[in-house]
Amino acid sequence: MRLTIPVGEVARRLRFLFDTKSGATPSSGVEEYWDGDINWVTPEDLGKLEDRYVRETRRRITEEGYKNCGVGLALAGSIVLSKRAPIGQTAILAVPSTCNQGCFLLTKLDGVDERFYFYSLIHLRPALEALGRGSTFMELSADDLRSILLPFPNEERQRLIANYLDRETARIDGLIAGKERMLALLEEKRAALISRVVTHGLDPNAPLKPSGQEWLGEIPAHWGLQRIKFVTDSIDQGSSPIAANTPAGPDELGVLKLSAVSKGRFKREENKALRGMDEEEQLLALRKGDVLITRGNTPELVADVACVPYDEPNLLLPDLIYRLRVQEKKVLPAYLTSFLTTDAARVQIRRDARGSSGSMVKVSQGHALDWLSPLPPLREQTEIVDYLERAEERFQSITREVSSSLSLLSERRAALITAAVTGQIPLEAMRA
Repeated sequence: MRLTIPVGEVARRLRFLFDTKSGATPSSGVEEYWDGDINWVTPEDLGKLEDRYVRETRRRITEEGYKNCGVGLALAGSIVLSKRAPIGQTAILAVPSTCNQGCFLLTKLDGVDERFYFYSLIHLRPALEALGRGSTFMELSADDLRSILLPFPNEERQRLIANYLDRETARIDGLIAGKERMLALLEEKRAALISRVVTHGLDPNAPLKPSGQEWLGEIPAHWGLQRIKFVTDSIDQGSSPIAANTPAGPDELGVLKLSAVSKGRFKREENKALRGMDEEEQLLALRKGDVLITRGNTPELVADVACVPYDEPNLLLPDLIYRLRVQEKKVLPAYLTSFLTTDAARVQIRRDARGSSGSMVKVSQGHALDWLSPLPPLREQTEIVDYLERAEERFQSITREVSSSLSLLSERRAALITAAVTGQIPLEAMRA
């Protein structure tokens, strides 16, 4: 069953409004085809735009590459739309460009304002996604795209609606950007607070001493500094069982995804369902106090950490995450986890991360065990952990409020676009 999206009283199929072309990729083995002056748009480029215009792309092709890959060049003012991963990302070309096979180029015909149809395709994105087909990944076909119905007011009304939406969405986008900055500042404040208390404690008047490590600086005079291997009982690495693409239900088995470990927070919902667990895999089930460290990821995210807050007998450790079980008479799991999120700790992580490509790196068990951590007395660790837990509750409460208002603004923006392009807003209101 196809999803039906309203398009207003007057509509026309896309094939009568745009000339549609698919993209292509020049041979990656021919050096002369690459690093030229022609923009080559990919879905990845569309996902990183600051506004609706494509001005430059991550990769460019040469004139020779363009001539040899059989792709068309679209003029400035054309629309580029992703056909997969994901379907329906939309932008306007600021300069003549071509694209890869993950996108369509829509060159406007007579009577078309590209800004109006940029907004119309945003409104119709759920319908485009519903048209996706495929066994390995969903893809929008050219025939289905050309057949989709679009609103078709006269060109003067298209411009009026586009001008109105430019003004109103800019206002909403400004509010959204403000909320997003607030979330970023909250995260920065949280990180700074954690860093301060796990490296200097809660007493601002405590005497300090050199730690002996340039990346750490001074620590309280009565604290120690210890390698993780001397406070660890065991370190384990998970497996890679066959799993579904959906999360496990309340009583089902699941294996963690990398995204379950994020900046000191454990996200148990980030898992994939399993059919069963053998005796050996039962040893990989999680319990309260497990310190999780991602062993492979991008340089910015590798060795991200989280502490498991409750026993999780139905969740398994995956191949790309280490599990530390520490000697809790020497270090509290939550304290060690908090320290490993700090910029100071990441100096050690960056030093040890290895990889054949710049995009993916790994840290070994030996590296993780060799990292140094400040070691306050256990009583003081307890005070620090309690303090940070109370602070985390405050940060989370504020974050939920800001995120909720962000969602409302995004819904308001989408509803406004829908109302405008389908003729639900009086013209007089748009002229005001």
